[in-house]
Amino acid sequence: MKKRSFAKALVTFASVALLAACGDVSTTNSASTAAEVGDTLKVGYNLELSGAVSSYGQTEANGADLAVKEINAAGGVDGKQIEVIKKDNKSETAEAATVATSLASEGANLIIGPATSGASAASIPAATSAGIPMITPSGTQTDLVVDDKGNVQEYFFRATFTDGYQGQIMAEYATSNLNAKKVVLYYDNSSDYGKGVAEAFEKAYKGEIVSKITFASGDKDFQAALTKLKDLEFDAIIMPGYYNETGTIVKQARGLGLNQPILGSDGFDSPQFAELATASAASNVYYLSAFVTTASDRAKAFYDAYVAEYGEEPSMFSALAYDSVYMAAEAAKGAKNSTEIKDNLSTLKDFEGVTGTMSIDKEHNVVKSVYVVGLTDGKQSSVDTVSISE
Repeated sequence: MKKRSFAKALVTFASVALLAACGDVSTTNSASTAAEVGDTLKVGYNLELSGAVSSYGQTEANGADLAVKEINAAGGVDGKQIEVIKKDNKSETAEAATVATSLASEGANLIIGPATSGASAASIPAATSAGIPMITPSGTQTDLVVDDKGNVQEYFFRATFTDGYQGQIMAEYATSNLNAKKVVLYYDNSSDYGKGVAEAFEKAYKGEIVSKITFASGDKDFQAALTKLKDLEFDAIIMPGYYNETGTIVKQARGLGLNQPILGSDGFDSPQFAELATASAASNVYYLSAFVTTASDRAKAFYDAYVAEYGEEPSMFSALAYDSVYMAAEAAKGAKNSTEIKDNLSTLKDFEGVTGTMSIDKEHNVVKSVYVVGLTDGKQSSVDTVSISE
């Protein structure tokens, strides 16, 4: 594994506005009576098990289930088994909010999910109102952590890094590793995720952005936009977005002879990316990830257990969900109700997960390392470890 340390300050991009889906959420307007921990520790899943981004939700459910199986086999939490309440939010933000409310009504002590930022934002009001902490394994939108008054969302946590930080890392990596002095910024303008990463990249990048173009969720034909790039001089394409579209974009770009390095966000991290791009096109492609098998003995053990359980390799998303459940179990030790679980989560420090050593900061973001994975013929061919120094 090639390691490169970027001595970058961890900058938190706080916003005073949430998605419209969030509504006005007060961080102090939680339920007066938190969900009591009974004979079992009830963990609810609010995941995208069907719909547009079901690849994320299904693999997260697998990772979470594996963690639950291991914890229960080892005696549970304080001798109590974890009871899972699994629900499908159908990759829809409105449904995610409904699921959060339903899980609270069924006595969940903690919620895992949703996987995406938009669905997470929609779920925060219900979780906060019920006083139930939620951990999104992969919701990276930077401004999820604050309410409309700039206060930290006290019941919201995440196991992954933010969009703002992804943009910073991508800018540094493009300059230092790809030697890219001129880039094209091609991003998903239909999601706050894509726009957030792109905005942060643009702020941090010191080179020249020769063209900014956008795509939208559900787009299939990118030929017209890509053809316009053939006459431009640039060193790399920066592509914040989800695998659904970026895989097809990479395939079509390579088909047009655009062979410059492509640097993507963590939305590339799905087995379906290489399938959509095709193996031959998925070369000289790099993307951010929170998990690589070679990072630690614990990561390798998780990989082996996951393959044995499901007959397929885990993705970053399954690893993040696995860590989310273990974070929840650690926070539930000694806790009598969901409020105490929330309090324990907010002080979690140096937690050893399969995606790295994690600590929760004062804004409920997780401080951890980032990996940049390189692909050749659709297979991982390099890994750079991006370490964070404050």
